Amino acid sequence: MILADKIIEQRKKNGWSQEELAEKMDVSRQSISKWESAQSVPDMGRIVLLSQIFGVSTDYLLKDELEQAEAAADEEIDRELRTVSMEEASAFLQVREENASRVALGVMLCILSPIILILLGGAQESGRIALSEAQAMGLGLAVLFVLVGCAVALFVTSGLRSSRFEYLEREPIDTLYGVDGMVRDRREKFRPIFSRQLTIGIVLCVVAVLPLFLSLFLFGEDESFFHIVAICLLLAIVAVGVLLIVRASIVWGAFQQLLEEGDYDRGNKLAEKKYSAISGCYWMLVTAGFLAWGFITNSWDRCWIVWPIAGVLFGAFWGVLRALQKKD
Repeated sequence: MILADKIIEQRKKNGWSQEELAEKMDVSRQSISKWESAQSVPDMGRIVLLSQIFGVSTDYLLKDELEQAEAAADEEIDRELRTVSMEEASAFLQVREENASRVALGVMLCILSPIILILLGGAQESGRIALSEAQAMGLGLAVLFVLVGCAVALFVTSGLRSSRFEYLEREPIDTLYGVDGMVRDRREKFRPIFSRQLTIGIVLCVVAVLPLFLSLFLFGEDESFFHIVAICLLLAIVAVGVLLIVRASIVWGAFQQLLEEGDYDRGNKLAEKKYSAISGCYWMLVTAGFLAWGFITNSWDRCWIVWPIAGVLFGAFWGVLRALQKKD
């Protein structure tokens, strides 16, 4: 919208004729007419006077690309900003640090949960334990559900503890004086820990396949039970690696939430609010697929691969949604 259009719009918005505006500006009606038809441009002094009469900024009048709709949207966002005090920020960081260990432990328990079932199944099949197939499966499933139940309890309690801070993840915020500096200082102190735990976790997930390769090298294809043990070791190593990654990422994410950086910038918050239902449905389907594959085929030693594949696909899916949002 050019200056001429803005003068017309503001004049009509105030219900003035060209003569009335000319009177207020102490110019002729012809001058107003020329300004509105873009035949001439008022000097800087007149623009300042126009901004005062219309009650708008000179930037608004001079900046051609500034639209009223955008200005109104920005004002609406500013009014909706929630203020975060120093006490609120400190309490949030403390809760997130405590919850990080709980959630990481819960994820580790989920990964460890099928190990006993796999071990008992392999041992029973190879005749190493005096249990029937039904007994081995029953005992293994019992351990699996106990571990998953403990993990769910950790997730639920962690969610309840941090429920009052949910707005930090989903809504734009405004921090009071000193909060930003405090968060950045604590983040810098945590950075070496974050880098170390993330690196170790990733390395453990990569080298977790070594027991399986070593088993194949030492025993070939004859001793299937040792291959099963190797798979259990693989899951155990991955579980420890994921624990370190999840814990470090949750604490680091808390700093990003307060600073509105990375995955928690305002654009991502809007996307999360828009696509959260899709995300929830996706992970429910993944969980259902994992359980269905495990129970129908009894292939608990292989169905764990669902989780890393689902994670990679979800990352790609989320990236596409973010790209589409930016394009829009």
